[in-house]
Amino acid sequence: MAQSFWDAAAPLIAVTEKHPFLVAMVDGTLSLDSFQYYVVQDALYLTDFANCLNMLGGRLAEAGDAEASTRLHQLATGAEEDEKELHRSFFTKWNIDDSDAEAMPNTLLYTSYMLRVVATRPIEEGLAVLLPCFWVYMHVGKCMLALREELGDSVTRPPQYDAWIDMYAGEEFAKEVNDYIAIVDKAAKTAAEDTLKQMEEHFIMSCKLEHLFWNQAHELMQWPI
Repeated sequence: MAQSFWDAAAPLIAVTEKHPFLVAMVDGTLSLDSFQYYVVQDALYLTDFANCLNMLGGRLAEAGDAEASTRLHQLATGAEEDEKELHRSFFTKWNIDDSDAEAMPNTLLYTSYMLRVVATRPIEEGLAVLLPCFWVYMHVGKCMLALREELGDSVTRPPQYDAWIDMYAGEEFAKEVNDYIAIVDKAAKTAAEDTLKQMEEHFIMSCKLEHLFWNQAHELMQWPI
């Protein structure tokens, strides 16, 4: 069932995989300012993303699905520890203190949307709204890895860009993504038709918000006042 959500969003994902921010990261033309902006915003996003996974894990435990609950809590820990550890290593390298970082417009838009869905809608919809953060990242990571291999030694890029590509194109992240897809598929099997429609709509909206998230980093978007 998750595959049908992906298929519905495929035209958008095809555009996102060629996003100028992502392509520039691979070909070495992305400014360090844009990447640093992105990493700070992504660290803020991941905090809320992990909270959403923990909330869904708690709701699944109450619903009697201990196995899925445990896995979601593990994935939340992975977001908070493994993914953010990469970010923290960047901050150390750049001597950046992100303790007072402010969420920029599209970060707040995305996190507010997913938090609302996870907190107020059926579990199945909550699972669907988080799926693009796993699946789209794995997909663009693999696309970027392929482009990096195609370019070979013809370009150079900061090592932090390669570390990002390696994480999201890696086998460990792919295992997490596939486990999450399996949880979504399991939930979808018993979902009513109107719930499935809502799951698809949330999946597509989160794909749009992923694209906007990279837009704001590419543009170094700020609040107008």
